[in-house]
Amino acid sequence: MPIIGIVIFVTLYIVATFYYPGGSQFDKNAVGFSWTKNYWCNLLNDIAINEQKNKAQPIALTAMFILCLTLSYFWWCFPKHASLNKIYTLTIQICGPMSMAIGFFLFTKFDHDIITNLASLFGLIAMTGTFIGLYKNGWKMLFYFGLLNIILVLVNNFLYYNKELILYLPLVQKITFLTFLIWICCINLKIFMARTGKFWTWPDPGCVG
Repeated sequence: MPIIGIVIFVTLYIVATFYYPGGSQFDKNAVGFSWTKNYWCNLLNDIAINEQKNKAQPIALTAMFILCLTLSYFWWCFPKHASLNKIYTLTIQICGPMSMAIGFFLFTKFDHDIITNLASLFGLIAMTGTFIGLYKNGWKMLFYFGLLNIILVLVNNFLYYNKELILYLPLVQKITFLTFLIWICCINLKIFMARTGKFWTWPDPGCVG
């Protein structure tokens, strides 16, 4: 189910880009959505950067809602299949969905910084629990793949606070997001194969079953 949700999200994301009027932080008068200059959040605003009505917003909000439900469902189910104890299980099941629920308020009039910090805090706790589950089950390549996501997040933050390099942030943001979603899919495939008693091996380093 999480994989299906992610596929739907990515599809809607792509569709939404075709309806974005235009404008970016680099060029207010640019036409359409640029994969290298626009952020995902630009699709979620009521008014585009070029000050036109953003027709992509309803599609983008639907995509975000589906993704939040998808990740909440993943964090609810993951600890059960990772054979974690009750404390770890409850921690992940509470913090993961809580992070997604709080994160959705980013698109309301609530204080942006407070919402971001709260969502990040609960998300970090859920991610930590996920890493513990992967490590305890001996899923080392998935564990290392997850660490790659952490490194990419750090790179995002470095670019965000560096005025000379921030122009690369929109693209790196998308690469980070895609890598994270692929990681979630890998974990789900691993669990599926483990439950069905089949063996799954990647042809290249990255994820193994």
